[in-house]
Amino acid sequence: MSVDSSRFTPSRVRIVGSGLIGTSIGLALVQHGVNVEMLDSDSKSQSLATDLVGGVQGGIEIQPELVIFAVPTGQLDLVLKREFDLNPNSTFMDVGSVKNEVVLKVETIPGLSAKFVPTHPMAGREIGGASAARADLFVGRSWIITPTSSTNQQSIQIVEDLITLMGASFVKLSAIDHDAAVAKISHLPQIVSSLLAKQLVGTSQEWMELSGQGLRDSTRIAGSDEGLWRGIIFSNREALSPLLNDFRTDLDKMIQSLEDLGEIGKLLLQGRKGRETIPGKHGGKAREYSYLPIVIDDKPGQLASIFNECSSLGVNVEDLVIEHSPGQLSALITLALSAVDAKKLSDHLASMGWNVHPIRN
Repeated sequence: MSVDSSRFTPSRVRIVGSGLIGTSIGLALVQHGVNVEMLDSDSKSQSLATDLVGGVQGGIEIQPELVIFAVPTGQLDLVLKREFDLNPNSTFMDVGSVKNEVVLKVETIPGLSAKFVPTHPMAGREIGGASAARADLFVGRSWIITPTSSTNQQSIQIVEDLITLMGASFVKLSAIDHDAAVAKISHLPQIVSSLLAKQLVGTSQEWMELSGQGLRDSTRIAGSDEGLWRGIIFSNREALSPLLNDFRTDLDKMIQSLEDLGEIGKLLLQGRKGRETIPGKHGGKAREYSYLPIVIDDKPGQLASIFNECSSLGVNVEDLVIEHSPGQLSALITLALSAVDAKKLSDHLASMGWNVHPIRN
């Protein structure tokens, strides 16, 4: 292995699983000169991932230094022993969403647990497959590792360096703590979003035309692959069960409080307080933004023009919402910015004749 900035960079990596995460890892690694071999039980997925990554055709002749399992946890049994037998001197890691089950599977194969590092990158997209892969998918994201007392330090170091190489930050947790954490911050939101979206089935298209950004935000992750998520939910059912029971209790409270304005308000306030605990995009306490509404014509180039002005002013747009009613010839965009940037941009655009409305805090 070569040394780069005091960190190890593998020269040969074998990735078993050519979906979104596996292919994104491959794309990121080849940018650092790593020879990558993509494998998948589906030959079409493997071929597409190999072409996208520019991976090694026909396999790596020399044993890879690192083997990455990018398959659903339920499919690990099919590949763990085979890869360990083929590559006994390699380090191994997985990228699945549940960790305790992985630890238990690895411990059934003598000698593997010392060289195996269970991991979970906190990154993804609503769409899956190799075609959705991005080399920058992990940049700025957390990547959880859950080594056990059996895992040797060399394997841990190799995996930590790999995570850093891809622009992510590793966080160490026990497998039990990991599964409890992701059940609350990832798996429960997925279930709630999917069940909310389920209520839309059969709704008239005329009503759906009235929907706005709130519904899109609330159901965004409901577009995720149900084949992948059913396995995740099943694997983490023990951690999810008490959370779903708590959610059901709150839902019952809301139903019972529908005739009581005060109780409705208390429940909604608790929800707002819960949302305030979500960190900002750079970690820490979420920043307070100012919101600048701008009405634009529904024609090409309007957004690009505004962002060109942002660039010329050195203004950083943190978020953007677009509202557009059916048949309307204009649209409302709302930019989230710092208070200073919002005032600067508002004054500048107004002086140019843009339809700028008062800043909201």
